[in-house]
Amino acid sequence: MAPLTGAATTRPRAPKAKVGGPRLKRRNQIVLQLACIAIAATVLLPIVWIFSLALDPRNISRPTSLFPPGASLDAFQRVIARPTSDPLSFLELARNSFLLASSVALFTVIIGVFAAYAFSRLKFRGREVLMIAILGVLMLPAVATIAPLFVTLNRVKPDLPLVGVFNLRQSLAGVGLAVISGALPFAIWNLKGYLDTIPKDLEEAAAVDGCTRNQTFFKVVLPLATPALAVTGFLGFLSGWTEFYFVSIFLTDPKQGYTLSLALNKMVGAFGQTPWSDFAAFSILFAAPVSVVFFFFQKYIVGGLAIGGVKG
Repeated sequence: MAPLTGAATTRPRAPKAKVGGPRLKRRNQIVLQLACIAIAATVLLPIVWIFSLALDPRNISRPTSLFPPGASLDAFQRVIARPTSDPLSFLELARNSFLLASSVALFTVIIGVFAAYAFSRLKFRGREVLMIAILGVLMLPAVATIAPLFVTLNRVKPDLPLVGVFNLRQSLAGVGLAVISGALPFAIWNLKGYLDTIPKDLEEAAAVDGCTRNQTFFKVVLPLATPALAVTGFLGFLSGWTEFYFVSIFLTDPKQGYTLSLALNKMVGAFGQTPWSDFAAFSILFAAPVSVVFFFFQKYIVGGLAIGGVKG
């Protein structure tokens, strides 16, 4: 039989899938865009304000324009050389802040991940009570622990070979212990929530292949928990970098390890005698390192926080 000739047969086309949700009306789009612009302006205004103050040589508390007359970087030079009357440069203060922040981040991650793994995988007596106790400590503000930590650390006076006898409370190490004690409850709770999302089948499969519990922890669990470890480490670094209460109360001499946060507070003078240009320049230098790190790793930080809060 000869093939049929004539009009070509056409097949019905499948409807195109819509990309995204339904379109908003023009009026709603305008309202949402204006709201976004207002939010962006609210967020950017303090940043523009502080940059304008840092460039203004007139040392005024309120900027008059985005680019003040005679704008210069002299305030940054003065701050880097010697921000306060204490015999410490900006680099020395930054070194102390970095030592404190990195120590807090390191010990918080190490101690927190071991404790979180025990709460997440092991069954032992008093487990629920300890978790409730950690949650209760997490609810306490850091100010509430200053008095007991002050008294406790003031009694610890170790005798080290190269240093001799010194008061632990009057040292950067004592401040670090105090900050770590406040950061650990959150680290344990956050890491436990993340470890609960890791399937136990992976550990059972590793055990079948002959791995011990320690090998399973280091070779299976830790690599999978890298996002949560990064989040916990960053938040621990941030808490140590911005710590002020313990530093201001525990340390009484610049040689004991003054940090950037304490120096920034000491720049505020009485009766309106604050060097606003230097204060603004110091604030920018103080916030820049943490802001840059957060800008590049915000995707992992936000994602790790979201995943860590699924269970617990």
